[in-house]
Amino acid sequence: MTSSAPPVLPISNTQPIESQSAVATPGLRLFITNISESLKNGFSQRRPWAELVDRSALSKPESFSEAAIRVRKNYSYFRVNYLAVVGLILAFSLITNPMSLLLLLGLLASWIFLYLFRPSDQPLVLFGRTFSDRETLGLLIIFSIFVVFLTSVGSILISALLIGSGLVCAHAAFRVPEDLFLDEQEPTASTGFLSFLGGAASNVAAVAPAVAARV
Repeated sequence: MTSSAPPVLPISNTQPIESQSAVATPGLRLFITNISESLKNGFSQRRPWAELVDRSALSKPESFSEAAIRVRKNYSYFRVNYLAVVGLILAFSLITNPMSLLLLLGLLASWIFLYLFRPSDQPLVLFGRTFSDRETLGLLIIFSIFVVFLTSVGSILISALLIGSGLVCAHAAFRVPEDLFLDEQEPTASTGFLSFLGGAASNVAAVAPAVAARV
């Protein structure tokens, strides 16, 4: 009798897939944590809202130059409050247009999960076709142009920003600034809500090397 060798069973190693899926998770969590901490730090430096809406401090400026000075000083003091107002107007505009909100969220999710935090050694596969990093970047750019310029998303964003900026400039021009606290505020004009922008910039800088390696 001839002894036959036992059949060799194929063994699939799932270790690389698990490691690849775990690569982007810490970076994404760190990015979200930094954004959350920057927002909390920025909003903690806002001025009292009662001080912002104080009607006794409103008066008509005598000239355009005086209005410009008021806008500059009031913006330096109420920076966080003004940006929060613009953000609320922008959020309200998107909430009242759910289709535009879904498109914008889909665009942001596409950039985050398909490019920025996708492992570089894990190619994008759609409909049975494998896309390189350059092809993925090109598709995302085309999708961004379509969403922003060929749908209502762009017009809604621009309209909300114009309305918010107009309200901020109008309030800042008609509110009489108090020189006592403005003299103390102007040297630290770079603080406040701009710390959020600084935090976001550092987050983008942390992601930049990985993005540059893909291109």
